[in-house]
Amino acid sequence: MPRWALIVPLLAIVLLGAAMLWPGSTALLVLSGLALIGAVQTAVYHAEVVAHRLGEPFGTLVLAIAVTVIEVALIVSVMLSGAADKATLPRDTIYAAVMIICNGVVGLCLLVGGLRHHEQTYRIEGATSGLAALVALCTLSLVLPAFTISSPGGTYTAGQLAFAAVASLVLWALYVFVQTVRHRDYFLPADRASDEELHAAPPSNALALASFGLLLVALVAVVGLAKVLSPSIEAAVTASGAPKTVIGITIALLVLLPETWAAVRAAHVDRIQTSMNLAYGSAMASIGLTIPVVAAASVYMGMPLVLGLDPKDLVLLTLTFVVSAITLTYGRTNMMQGAVHLVIFAAFAFLALVP
Repeated sequence: MPRWALIVPLLAIVLLGAAMLWPGSTALLVLSGLALIGAVQTAVYHAEVVAHRLGEPFGTLVLAIAVTVIEVALIVSVMLSGAADKATLPRDTIYAAVMIICNGVVGLCLLVGGLRHHEQTYRIEGATSGLAALVALCTLSLVLPAFTISSPGGTYTAGQLAFAAVASLVLWALYVFVQTVRHRDYFLPADRASDEELHAAPPSNALALASFGLLLVALVAVVGLAKVLSPSIEAAVTASGAPKTVIGITIALLVLLPETWAAVRAAHVDRIQTSMNLAYGSAMASIGLTIPVVAAASVYMGMPLVLGLDPKDLVLLTLTFVVSAITLTYGRTNMMQGAVHLVIFAAFAFLALVP
């Protein structure tokens, strides 16, 4: 293991502790930002070591679940502040995660892969299974609350919220079962003979366990540093007059940095199947794990929870899924598809600032 892969996560944790002990220090905030970037890079490195040991698709699943669990903890901790304007934070963060992954991450992977390799192939069966489940999850969690009449203002009743939480968890669990057991071959590279990972010796169990532990340390540092930096980000958002939804988008961007970097690197070395597994697996985990936890927290602690999207966001979400369905039709990718997704992502980012 390279020394930097061991030192950077530990240094990031030290800086996180220092930033929490001495909040408001400009120097510590700058160092925290640099440590955040370093923690993201080391998280990706250790995730790739674990992935190589476990093989696809288990390796990408480890990173998706680890990041999402910590994302859930971050959302709930912010909700516990009790502010009324935090009622929409889970919705904004989940919606932002879906848009970032389905348009930003997928678009960037397709563009990078298309520019370098012209055309890349992947298994349609795995990608479309993930997309179908993701459409159902988003509809149940983010679309229907805007139209139900039992509870006003884009909210669910306790019973409706419980149903959405159980449905989300069941769909995610079934997706993981299909991905890792029943139809694992759907998520393996279409041309395994050209996969560079097959020609390298897998790491030892000891090294894989060490990398798994350091992966968790790096991810804790990523989310912890993101939380340390979030007050400054929130103050900057307020000072600029930008909508509050930008806070949720910022949280999603920071938390998804490791997966984004890993997915783009995989596309760059002609492993687009790994990129697709990371992208749609992360989006599934983001909803399938987040909704049950925030729903339970909302009911148990009596916290308000607004899930229904605004009309503008409903249109963009629909456009995203229509274009995604077209992209996943043939199992081959090119740079044009990536450009289309990136334009939709740009529209999402622009309209978040100028609604």
